[in-house]
Amino acid sequence: MKDLTPNKADLDAIEIASRDEIEALQLDRLKWSLRHAYDNVPMYKQRFDAAGVHPDDLKTLADLAKFPFTYKNDLRDNYPFGLFAVPREQIMRLHASSGTTGKPTVVGYTKRDIENWADLVARSLRAAGLRAGDIVHNAYGYGLFTGGLGAHYGIERLGATVVPMSGGQTEKQVTLLDDFKPDGIMVTPSYMLNILEQFHKAGLDPRACSLSVGVFGAEPWTDAMRHEVEDAFDMHAVDIYGLSEIMGPGVASECVETKDGPVIWEDHFLPEIINPETGEPVADGEMGELVFTTLTKEGLPMIRYRTRDLTRLLPGTARSMRRMEKITGRSDDMMILRGVNVFPTQIEEQVIATGGLTNHFQIELYRSGRMDAMRVHVECASDSTDEASKTAAARMLYKRIKDVVGVSTEIDVKDPGEVVRSQGKAVRVVDNRPKE
Repeated sequence: MKDLTPNKADLDAIEIASRDEIEALQLDRLKWSLRHAYDNVPMYKQRFDAAGVHPDDLKTLADLAKFPFTYKNDLRDNYPFGLFAVPREQIMRLHASSGTTGKPTVVGYTKRDIENWADLVARSLRAAGLRAGDIVHNAYGYGLFTGGLGAHYGIERLGATVVPMSGGQTEKQVTLLDDFKPDGIMVTPSYMLNILEQFHKAGLDPRACSLSVGVFGAEPWTDAMRHEVEDAFDMHAVDIYGLSEIMGPGVASECVETKDGPVIWEDHFLPEIINPETGEPVADGEMGELVFTTLTKEGLPMIRYRTRDLTRLLPGTARSMRRMEKITGRSDDMMILRGVNVFPTQIEEQVIATGGLTNHFQIELYRSGRMDAMRVHVECASDSTDEASKTAAARMLYKRIKDVVGVSTEIDVKDPGEVVRSQGKAVRVVDNRPKE
């Protein structure tokens, strides 16, 4: 593999600043962010007042623990624009993701937010080893999902050439990779395995392709997958982390010279790790739930947002800013399939909306080849037990899940009474994937 270590002279000064300098900047920006949220978002004013805290109470970074959390449901409860801290006319772009209730969580960006986002994705790509003048194949999905456009603007800000392929059409992906000869690719790690399989089907040697680095995000992935992809393509594989509520891709990113966990861009995002049961902060190095406070977001400030991602904070290595360990799981019931967040209640909504089925269902996660897959076991209604009715119901449910949730899934329509009933709390998800 090529040595892609960035030149220190090309880094932003804050990336290699002292911890004192970083924390001084964080404190200054945190005071602004708390005041901005309190003065312009009714929910935050109500929450702060109810907790007996005021932005002026923040004297040190540790004082942030006095302030209340923000939750994903807060975005749904204030749908669509209730958490925006600027007039809607100042929002340049809207993104949204599907949620458990059928309503999306909506995020908005001002002109300055979009510029900061592009800067941070460009910083992330530079950390991954990409440079101005490179070609970057962008296989993240475009549209309301933040991945595609977030990556796109960052590639352009870096000064690289973007190939806006988006997801799907695997055969065409490989054709363009072979013809355009890009230096890097941005894609979910699981879909990269699909691309690898298509290379073999096309009779192409992946190690002979032009890629020198893959920037993988939008879903958890293991070091075992990293090694497989690196060996298969003779390229570096680095992790990029983000979530729409905080910004999108580029909240944190690995450095290609160390590949030891994503560096959090702490000049824009203040991380905490809390005990997910008690909500109390834990020390750096201890496992817990990741919480973020935005420091520069104008359109949608987030104060102590509970991500539900489980990780730990680690000291800086290639950069002065702290790293986060690769995400090991979540503290809620969300599933991530090929970069799409899926909740059992989303599946339940579609089962209920499909004629010819009862409300009994169970989700099975399994491994198909090297890819995670989902099978939904449902029951036909007592008046729809013939094979034609079962087939029609399966097709309709498949289409509903694909259209609304955004994932493909196998549908298994059983006879009445064959789906396991709960003996208390329903076991909605059975994970039959092999343990790694």
